[in-house]
Amino acid sequence: MKGVLYLIVGASGVGKDTLLDGARKALRDDVKFTFVRRIITRPADAGGEAHEAVSDAEFDTRLTAGRFFASWQAHGFRYALPNSVEYDLNAGRHVLVNVSRGAISGITEKYDDIRVVEITAPVAILEERLAARGRENPTDIRNRMEREPATIAKGVEVLTVENNGSPSDGITRFVDAIVHSVPSVLKVRQMPIDTWRDNICFLHRECSAYSAPDYLGPNKVEIFSGTASVQARVNLLDDDRMIGRDEIGLSYYTLEQLGLPEGADVLLERPPPPKSLSALRSKISGMALSLDQMRAVINDIVEYRYTEREIAAFLVAAAKGLSLEEVQSLTQARASYAHRFTWSRDMVVDKHSMGGVSGSRISMIIIPIVAAHGLLIPKTSSRAITSAAGTADAMECVANVDLSPEAVRHVVEEAGGCIAWNGRLSHSPVDDVMNSITRPLGIDSATLAVTSILSKKLAAGSTHAIIDIPVGPGTKVSTKSAGETLAALFERVGAGIGMTVVARITDASNPVGRGIGPALEVRDVFKVLRNDADAPADLRAKALDFAAAILEWDPNLKPNGGGERATELLENGEALKRLNRIIDLQGRLEQPVQPGVLLHEVRARADGRVMAIDSYQISGIARQAGAPMDKGAGVDLLKSKNYTVKEGEPLYRIHANVETDFRLAIEMAEVDNGFRIG
Repeated sequence: MKGVLYLIVGASGVGKDTLLDGARKALRDDVKFTFVRRIITRPADAGGEAHEAVSDAEFDTRLTAGRFFASWQAHGFRYALPNSVEYDLNAGRHVLVNVSRGAISGITEKYDDIRVVEITAPVAILEERLAARGRENPTDIRNRMEREPATIAKGVEVLTVENNGSPSDGITRFVDAIVHSVPSVLKVRQMPIDTWRDNICFLHRECSAYSAPDYLGPNKVEIFSGTASVQARVNLLDDDRMIGRDEIGLSYYTLEQLGLPEGADVLLERPPPPKSLSALRSKISGMALSLDQMRAVINDIVEYRYTEREIAAFLVAAAKGLSLEEVQSLTQARASYAHRFTWSRDMVVDKHSMGGVSGSRISMIIIPIVAAHGLLIPKTSSRAITSAAGTADAMECVANVDLSPEAVRHVVEEAGGCIAWNGRLSHSPVDDVMNSITRPLGIDSATLAVTSILSKKLAAGSTHAIIDIPVGPGTKVSTKSAGETLAALFERVGAGIGMTVVARITDASNPVGRGIGPALEVRDVFKVLRNDADAPADLRAKALDFAAAILEWDPNLKPNGGGERATELLENGEALKRLNRIIDLQGRLEQPVQPGVLLHEVRARADGRVMAIDSYQISGIARQAGAPMDKGAGVDLLKSKNYTVKEGEPLYRIHANVETDFRLAIEMAEVDNGFRIG
């Protein structure tokens, strides 16, 4: 870490030379400080400070050769600082040098970390000291006192030392001002702690450089090295074996953010209020934000410049009401923090589902159909949060989904599509921060969901996207009218960010397919792709319907030819070949995940017709069995809606691999098996 440059200024007679000489003696054993001798075109025996005297010719020679750190003119003489100043600063030493006020602006252009130390004294004392020197008559002294001093540039930190007493008092004040203003350096130590994407640092409770307990609380500290900085929450340790008193421990993620090796020097500061604070307060008060304001707020959220309480207040305000323009701004702001893909094609398509339907693993059928047709479809998917499986969970039963951006690009360029987890791709720090607030507080806003989904599509480089909005009990959208409102918002926001978006409302009153849980859903997908006679007809129909809508965007396809083309690619086996190609490129598992080995049949309790299947309850039973973490766990439906059953006839099988989960799932099914038989 570089040193601090102290520029000592003050009027003639204020005693700068006396204070500098005294400080030089007081700090002679402290290697962190160095005092610079100036180069002046003034005779060495002219009195005052000990300087290096040179002629005008020699001064010009050195100036032309670039041997000065800085130079200026004052009082009929020429002054310079040697290049050793820069060497000392780069070596981490703090440099003290006497300069003229008029030289400060030029020096600040060459170096950032500067403190101006202004020595002051009452006018009467200055006149007395100048008269005692005997070098100027009373008129010259009076003129000097009336001379207007040069102003110090704005933004430069100024330390004021009043030298109106004895020399020893002045030296003590001067040294104290210097020493106390020096940044307190800590040595970096990597802690064997993974904090995911949360910046955490660790201080010893009796830290030698800072009052560590003062930094506890919701606010963060800024850790900076001179080249990089992060904001982090402080935790304290009391064990000398874990952290030294002159050290700062950093979690893996925090150390990665700083990009520093162990042993590097860093400083701590309390960060200033976020620049976007007024914008955030405006939103909380119900005011609309511009794109620049929204980006500023999101930037400060990502940089952890707000407390969780402040972020929560902002998100509650955003959930209650954002204008269309604000939703578009928030979408663009969120996308800017994810990895942004660009593709060589003018058209890049995508598909997303709001979720809530058990089964319905249509993406793994749609992507290979669309890619086999020749359109580019880089699908990034999430893992399940509240359901029994997400697309990434299902795909992970047969292939690697944790791909780097480079790997995604390779797969898409080779196969026309991919099915990858978005955790390393379109997922961004904004999602981490927002999700950590919205989920515990139960903030479930359709508006925030739109910004999250479309920001990921924007980051993936998509130009066209189709959105599946399942409507029904237990889903995120419970009524048709709410679905229509949400669909309109998706399409209007998409248009505002330059994307063609079509949102379709689908029936979520019953599961789609038979398997509910990653491995069971993948089994259904391959049955459809292989055109097996017992393939789930509802899963096949829904997948073909969405694939046809996507293919209709192809200007080279005949009007209304999407359905025919999608069916052709499914039935001739091209879609199956393309999925296998994608699996191979992403990294095929040697042994695909199989359904769980523990089986239990849930049977009908009475004769009758299956009036409905509670998708939410069935999904809950599958999750209780271990899905999606246990990819073999889940529910395998044996009967569907409108089927007539006899008492004791099997309705579905519960699959599990862990005995405890298995028993809990059975108990849950005994309370409510999810089938409504009338």
